[in-house]
Amino acid sequence: MPRPAEASRPLPTPVTATLSAFALVAILSVVTGCAGNDEEPVTEVQNIREAYDKARDSITHNNFSRGIQIFEAIQARYPFSDLSRQIQLELMYAFYKSGQRERAIEASETFIRENPIHRRVDYALYIQGLAHFDGDSGMLERWFRKDMTRRPPVGVEESYATLRRLVERYPASPYAPDARQRLIYLRDRLAQYENHVADWYVRRGAYVAAVNRAKNALEEYNGSPSNERSLELLIIAYEELGMQDLADDARRVLELNFRKSATVN
Repeated sequence: MPRPAEASRPLPTPVTATLSAFALVAILSVVTGCAGNDEEPVTEVQNIREAYDKARDSITHNNFSRGIQIFEAIQARYPFSDLSRQIQLELMYAFYKSGQRERAIEASETFIRENPIHRRVDYALYIQGLAHFDGDSGMLERWFRKDMTRRPPVGVEESYATLRRLVERYPASPYAPDARQRLIYLRDRLAQYENHVADWYVRRGAYVAAVNRAKNALEEYNGSPSNERSLELLIIAYEELGMQDLADDARRVLELNFRKSATVN
């Protein structure tokens, strides 16, 4: 996934960027105290820019813990520096890449709340959507042959809402194309789960509940391939309720959109 591009604002001048001896010790005490035995202590950091570059280099080489430590040390000592917002973006990326999804979500929400009209809000939404994304479902399906569509879509709804907000508010964003592709998957994932619930109700004779879930799948996730099954379940439930006119209407929609026969099993 793309790294956050550096902000176009000018960097601090040497006068404002250079750390005092006390500030330098404060930052280094955090970084060197957490460094592993195989890592050289960061004693050469001279100013904010150099510390920033050191953190970015660490993250580039997948040393996320070290990069996060340096960024957080700079933020703690200089929360209003010219690089502060950029560091927030870097941190949410590092949190996500290092598997700290909750921290990535929290960091992105904080950035959006504090900078609602900032030009990088689209990136914050993108990271938040990815962090909510149910990335483990594919692995579980491949390794354990589990049908994850039958499980409650934990995080999927949040991911869908966030990425949808991104593409609607920032259609020209460089992250919008990927977000749209993910939305296709997420929409079908959510529709499939609604269908599983509707089918469960049908098999237990709770036809009104089945109608409600099938209709929700059709209304909320219109355009999903799973809409075909939603219509089939709707027809079954309406017929069991004796609502033949509504069943016939649903069958016509099914035939028109999916060219199915009138027989529904």
